[in-house]
Parts: sequence; C-alpha cells; structure tokens
Amino acid sequence: MITLYKLVDTHLVATQVACGEPMPMDALWVDLLNPTAEEKSLVSRAYSQLLPSAEDVQEIEASSRFFVDEQGLHIRSYFLFQAPDHFENATMAFILNQGRLFTIRHEKLESIHVFKQRAATGAIKIKDNFDLIFALFEVKVDRLADRLELLQSEIDNISRDVYDGDNRNLEQIVLRLGALQDTNDKIRLGMHDMQRLFSFFKRSGYDLKKNLPILQSLIEDIDSLVQYSTFLFDKSDSLLNVTIGLISSEQNKIIRIFSIISVVFMPPTLVASLYGMNFEVMPELHWPYGYFFALALMLVSAIVPYLLFKLKGWL
Repeated sequence: MITLYKLVDTHLVATQVACGEPMPMDALWVDLLNPTAEEKSLVSRAYSQLLPSAEDVQEIEASSRFFVDEQGLHIRSYFLFQAPDHFENATMAFILNQGRLFTIRHEKLESIHVFKQRAATGAIKIKDNFDLIFALFEVKVDRLADRLELLQSEIDNISRDVYDGDNRNLEQIVLRLGALQDTNDKIRLGMHDMQRLFSFFKRSGYDLKKNLPILQSLIEDIDSLVQYSTFLFDKSDSLLNVTIGLISSEQNKIIRIFSIISVVFMPPTLVASLYGMNFEVMPELHWPYGYFFALALMLVSAIVPYLLFKLKGWL
C-alpha cells in the first residue's frame, strides 16, 4: 500500500495512491506498507528513487543500515511491535532524498500510527523531510519510554506476588519474568540501534544545525532510557533469582517430608519384617497378646522418631 503525505501549513495530509494513478510531485513523505513489486516500481519511476529490497532492509551491519550515496541518506531502524503473544522488532527503511522521505515497512507499527495522528492534528509542526524524520523518532522514543513504564508496573506487580508468601504460582511467575526480560531485551536492542543512528547523523555531513537541539535531546533521552532499561533488567533478574530460590526451597521441603516419612516408617517396617520371619521358635507367635504387642511396638517406633525430629526443629 502506498500512502503519500503533503505538507499543508505544517500539517501532513494523507493521500492513498493505487497502481496506475499519477504520483504527485509535491509529496513530502512516501510511505510504503507491505509494498508489492509493482508498487515499488511505480514509486521508483515517479520519483527516480531506487528502493531497497526486503533482503537489504534486514541487513544488520552498521555499514548497511546507515549510509549515504547518490540515492540519498539511508537508514534502517528497529521498531517495536506486538505480535499475537509477544513483542518483536521490525526493521523500517528510511531514505531522505530530493527533499522527500521514503519509508518502507512490513508491519503496522504503533509509533507510526501515533505519529500520523499527531501530525494530522497539527500537534507536530513540520517544515521539511528532516523535521519529519526527527519528529517521528521523537514519537518512537516516547513510545519506548511508555513501554518501559508498563514493564516497571508489571515488575512491581510480580514483586508483590513473589513476596506475598503464596508460593503456589512460582512457575507462572518465572514465565512472566522471562517474557518481561525478553521484551526488555528487544527494547534495549532498539535503543542501542538508535544510539548508533544518532552517532551516524552527527557524522553524516548533512547540515543539521536546525535539528541539532532535537538530536541532542533524543540522544540524552535514549541514554537515560538505556539506564532505566538496565535498572529494570537488574530488578527482574533479582526477582527471578528469588523466585527460583523459593522454588528450590519448596522442592527441598517436599524432599525433606518424603525423607522424614521414610525414616518414620523404617522402624515399623523393621518390626513387621521381624515378625514376618518364619522361625519356629518365636515366643510372641503363641502369645495371645502378641499381635497387639507388635502393633503397639510399630506405633511407638513411628512416634518416637517423629517426636525426636520435632524436638530438633526439623519439622
């Protein structure tokens, strides 16, 4: 799908273009979502702009993610998006050339959706394609900060569950913490990617004097969020260690109970084994109270170890 955005009094006005329709030359932003080969070819011909393939977009080397050539300034950036049961990072391609911004993505990204809403209402003022991309990254950083705050809230809830003394859901807590750490890792990957991007902007050779305050603000925000993410990782890792320790403690309690039961029933088993021997000379066999004496002996031999363990504080 091709969506074009024109600049009208610092507002972005969207127009969707189907294959075969003419492309307006005053478009500031050309956004391609899951583009077909035909759509990419249409944009390339209309604006004389070479667009990267899906394989090029997924490259992870810094030289392939941030570079400048005769086709403009090229950027590949990770954006967090929510899959059905977990979070993933999707790579979005940016090209700044001819006073326009070209973007290629294959997921409906929350940050892009929020940015478009704000830009359409005039909450974001835009004058050129550099204003556009920096404003977009500001929204991305805001969304990452919001996501980290949600992680903080979830970790606090888990902390209460861990320390409330109810040990019935420890395995579920481990799974929750694992999922949170996985999400945190993906957020950290996106932030480290942005740190590399901002470093590239500084040495790209483009005149960024107008956007330098925003760039510096973004760098400071990302640095603080990386520290915040590290704090959340340490806290969740600490909770994970405590939870695993509680699980081990619960398992040790179970093993101790079985061990004590085994020890308690060892003397009665010995007594029963003794009287199960087929000896002709065993006085208790012909004693009228021999059976009750054996039962009492087994009961006493079970109670005495139990009381001894209780006295030692092992129970």
